Amino acid sequence: MSSIEKADAVVPITAQNIHAETAQLRVAELRQWRDQIPRFAIPETADATRRLSHAASVPAPFIELTNVAVANQIALVRADGTPPAEIRDLVAYADAYIPLADELEALAQFLRYSATAARNLAGTEALTTYWLAQRLAKQKRYAHIKPHVADMRRALGRQRKPTPEEAAKNAAERAAKAAAKVTKAAPTLNPAKQ
Repeated sequence: MSSIEKADAVVPITAQNIHAETAQLRVAELRQWRDQIPRFAIPETADATRRLSHAASVPAPFIELTNVAVANQIALVRADGTPPAEIRDLVAYADAYIPLADELEALAQFLRYSATAARNLAGTEALTTYWLAQRLAKQKRYAHIKPHVADMRRALGRQRKPTPEEAAKNAAERAAKAAAKVTKAAPTLNPAKQ
């Protein structure tokens, strides 16, 4: 357990995350669907869906016409072929479960938006506190806030980008320091010139 000093008081921070527990329960419920959805299959490769797309995009009327042809023409019946009734069941399965997949994708999109909105609100509150702390730390009576502002600045990781003039000046200063080091180290590096 960590704590944050607030003036003279110490406020404990609890690490319990009830949202992680409830989210994990929802994940477990979704995983139970794997057993409840008939013909549920997990792709074995990243391009498995693409490989299926050609035949999967055949129009339903075409599939039904082939079923009628197989039912009425003995020459079209294959020993290893799927019976027309089972093919109709496969089409019905696809027609029934595609809307569920669409709904789950929409739910995932809405859940991602909800999580981003929550993160946005938390970030907005944190940035507001940071900006307030920066302004207060400039006053003598709030000088004790300066270390917190420095910690927040480092944690935020954002620093003002230097202007081209400042960047050139900084580069020139670094080059001058490097040249001075080389000049200082030169007599010790080359004892023959001594």
